[in-house]
Amino acid sequence: QAMRMTGTLKNISHLKLAEEQLKLFKRSIETISDGVFITDTAFKFISVNNAYCKYTGETREQALVSYLTFHQYPGAFTEEVKKALRQKGNWLGEVESRRTDGEKYEMELNIDAISDEDGKISHYVGVFSDITTRKTTEKELLKLANTDPLTELPNRSFFQASHNNIVRRDTHHALICLDMDNFKKINDSLGHQTGDILIKQIAKRLQRIAGTDATCYRLGGDEFSILIDKGTDVHRITHFAQTILDNMARPFLINKQEFVLGASVGIAFYPEDGSTPQELLKNADTAMYFAKNAGGNKYQFFSGEMNQNAVRQLQIENLIRHGLKEDLFTVFYQPKVDIASGKLVSMEALVRYEHPDKGLVSPSQFIPLAEETGQIIEIGEVVLRKACEETKRWVDAGLFTGRVAVNISARQFELPDLDERIISILQRAGLSPLHLECEITEGTLMQNPESALRMMQRLRERGIHLALDDFGTGYSSLAYLKRFPINTLKIDKAFIDDIATTSEDRHMTQAIITIAHNLGLKVVAEGVEHENQLSILRRFKCEMLQGYLYSKPLSSVRFERLLKENHELNKIIYKNER
Repeated sequence: QAMRMTGTLKNISHLKLAEEQLKLFKRSIETISDGVFITDTAFKFISVNNAYCKYTGETREQALVSYLTFHQYPGAFTEEVKKALRQKGNWLGEVESRRTDGEKYEMELNIDAISDEDGKISHYVGVFSDITTRKTTEKELLKLANTDPLTELPNRSFFQASHNNIVRRDTHHALICLDMDNFKKINDSLGHQTGDILIKQIAKRLQRIAGTDATCYRLGGDEFSILIDKGTDVHRITHFAQTILDNMARPFLINKQEFVLGASVGIAFYPEDGSTPQELLKNADTAMYFAKNAGGNKYQFFSGEMNQNAVRQLQIENLIRHGLKEDLFTVFYQPKVDIASGKLVSMEALVRYEHPDKGLVSPSQFIPLAEETGQIIEIGEVVLRKACEETKRWVDAGLFTGRVAVNISARQFELPDLDERIISILQRAGLSPLHLECEITEGTLMQNPESALRMMQRLRERGIHLALDDFGTGYSSLAYLKRFPINTLKIDKAFIDDIATTSEDRHMTQAIITIAHNLGLKVVAEGVEHENQLSILRRFKCEMLQGYLYSKPLSSVRFERLLKENHELNKIIYKNER
């Protein structure tokens, strides 16, 4: 048996205390309502608490194999947060996230760096709370402050804030002020309850008209305003205003009783009609009262010049509509000539409007507007149909063996079934696709290059030749030019005009021709009017010319006469050569 024991007495009370504190700290982290996570320096999660799992929907095991990432934002956002933590040691912000079940929530997140004894960052600790309810409440309060309670449209205060922002950004826009013509009489005679129902119906109609391109506000009573900062050309605004008048003139139905009001509309443009929000609103109001004083159910631009432009554009639009209905659009043809042989080998079909009273209407007057209104699609199909029918007749008569080039507008090129439409017209005319060349401008193709490439490939598969028109006006890159399945490249007239007098244009033209030839393309020079231009183009080995030097655009009758003359001349040359 041991007679005695020896040992060392050690006080471990401070260790027990530290252990208790650690347990307390762990229990505190696990039970607090905020989500907590700890990551290593590579931002890999090494610890998360219960609240983290509750908020995110992840299990602890799922969390501990993931890294700090903000999935609702671009990758650059996560990298910016990490950069701030490494450099500053802290990041604080409000972010959106998504639980594992797909539900979105918002959190307030604070992340701090933890340093070791040497002052080096060893970990990062993040604390976050779910603020979805709070943010929803804030949004609702903001909506109440900025929304008209009767119509649920943005109210006057929100209009003023929005308008100030647009002007501060110096964004060109149109402001429309609208006032109902007979509202006060109805409100006074039938009471405010009926008046409120009317106001709500007016607001719904205005919202439908505004759509996603404009924002409608109720300023008070029966006065509304509309801000348009997308597509503020006069023609579009004119149509918009006329649509408002047409909709407001339709009867409103309340308790099986119809009410007809009508509206007065005033329009002002920034910055032309005012450099401040206050000035612009005043001038739009002034225009509206001019419309009301003129009898109501009208729109009025603040600028007299704008009114004249609007009237002129509407007249042209009606002219186009009349021309389509009465088949007044005809096709003129401008020859394309082989420079080496001097022979007519092709022609371009050009639209003309022959009005019985006004005579020949210039394409520059109606083409731009037809592009805006979409009428260019119907005009384009008329030109294509007539060009194919007349070319078929000349081919059958042995007068023509080449291709007719028809311009395809930007609006037409957006049609998903463009190739089917073209083939249908060719089939009805009985013309082979080998006799058709579609001319597409450089700008049209570059609006959506990938979509354009697909459509061009479909047209080429049908046997239709393709020409790139107006080349050199500054849109396309050589990379796209190489990919586009085109046959012919047309040099814009702007380069040809001064080719004989300006070395820059001469060198540019030569470079374009060289690039085209390296890509296996034929070249047409547009707008050739002088012999010295032809001489230079011949030296540069350009294949074809088009311009007044050979012929201006001709009516189908005169062009057929030219084809016959060429046919007879070629027969004589052929006999002499034999």
